[in-house]
Amino acid sequence: MADKIKSITNPKLKLHILTPEEVGQIHTATLDIIENVGVRFPSRAALDIWEENGASVNQETSIVKAPGALIEAALKNAPPAYSLSARNTEQDLSLDGNHVFLGTDGCGVEVIDIETGQRRRSAWQDVADIARVADCLEEIAFHWVAVSAQDCPPERRGLEELRAVWESSTKHVQTESIYSAREAQAAVEMAAMIAGGREALHQRPVLSIMQCTAPPLGQDGGSLEAALIAAEAGLPVGFMTMAACLTTGPASMAGTLAVGNAEVISALALIQLAHPGTPVFYAAAQTASDPRTGAYTGGGPEDFLFGAATNVLADFYDIPLSMGSFATGAKEPNWQAGVDNSLSTFMASVVMSDMLLGVGLLHGSRIWSYEQMLMDCEIFNIIHKMMGGIPINEETLALDTIRAIGPGGNFLAQKHTRKHMRDLFLPEFMDRRPYNEWEEKGDGARDWARARAQQILAAHQPDPLDPRLSAELKRIIASKEAIRNLRTTQNTAGAHPRAKPSG
Repeated sequence: MADKIKSITNPKLKLHILTPEEVGQIHTATLDIIENVGVRFPSRAALDIWEENGASVNQETSIVKAPGALIEAALKNAPPAYSLSARNTEQDLSLDGNHVFLGTDGCGVEVIDIETGQRRRSAWQDVADIARVADCLEEIAFHWVAVSAQDCPPERRGLEELRAVWESSTKHVQTESIYSAREAQAAVEMAAMIAGGREALHQRPVLSIMQCTAPPLGQDGGSLEAALIAAEAGLPVGFMTMAACLTTGPASMAGTLAVGNAEVISALALIQLAHPGTPVFYAAAQTASDPRTGAYTGGGPEDFLFGAATNVLADFYDIPLSMGSFATGAKEPNWQAGVDNSLSTFMASVVMSDMLLGVGLLHGSRIWSYEQMLMDCEIFNIIHKMMGGIPINEETLALDTIRAIGPGGNFLAQKHTRKHMRDLFLPEFMDRRPYNEWEEKGDGARDWARARAQQILAAHQPDPLDPRLSAELKRIIASKEAIRNLRTTQNTAGAHPRAKPSG
């Protein structure tokens, strides 16, 4: 288990992508959209909350138009900093605006099998195996449920995925696979078992909930109700916009920023109106549709700029940010994946996004690759080194050592060299071998990354979850499924037409 968590902290590099005046323009446009165009909230519970707080609510269309002052006042209740807790308290993550933490991504539906190299459907065991590898890596600070447990019934799939991660790692878990009130109630029960009770969960949230908006300018009803239940239990809740230029957003990047911003802050305002002070986070993975096909790109300069600009907006609202990074549009670990993931992660890191998502996924978050996971960690390590800048002090200037060597000497044998040589970046997967050795052996980064993942799966055993807790998680899942099945049976019976009397 990697007790240590690597994060980018106190960076020397800075990026100013939007001026305060431009941020103000986006904010003003966003409030205009929410108040005069509206956002769709297809949930009775959500509509009632809006109506009780003075918003204009159309019950037929589910469109809410809320005054800007109401949105601004609600967002002021959101805490600017808090912690994401883990089974291992040493792995708690402080979302204080001064750390960049790396996570996996979700929810892929295919896996490049680590043994055969063949692409196949994802399954429950993949969720557990990916979590076990992530548990071992210090670069990975928290889990998203990376792939879908497609061998589990849809009605309990999200809960089974949570169980797989908790049984395979001690790090914080964040899920985007809880889509209904019933699932949220079960997820809260499971998290409370892990934390040691409802009150303990409120103090130490070992689970956070991510929901996606429904662009343009819409929300998902089940997701809203799940988020409200999670927020009531004290779990951090975030909403992610994936608005895309040309299709679910305007062709202009500024317009797409405003549309996505309206989706996110309206949902976060709803949570604050219902449960003031509950921890929330802004989430975004905006992109541009391909003008030739209209398809999702999963990479490109627009993604990189969106990644940096969205963090500025989250900072404006003083709310932590979870940013879609990595998750290249490439179909395999190749040069495109390297370009996409390096630039997207650098841009999101240099503005200090609190959480970065996307490690290990290809083809726009559809296909999981262990090789890509390990190489993405290497990308993060490179950026981690860059963000530290160049320390300048008496020790690093090394004047005494330079005087001792003088012109024409060599620094290799110096005590200063032995002391500081490990400060230099040493890659694990980048190929620095002599040309002849590379030519002779014919292997490379993908081979080494696959071998490293195989070694972790063979040798790494995370701190086990108490078997009694595992049994309780299974019981909770089974009980919720039984209740659902009973209600389905009752509804079916109630809807069955009565036989007409003869004659």
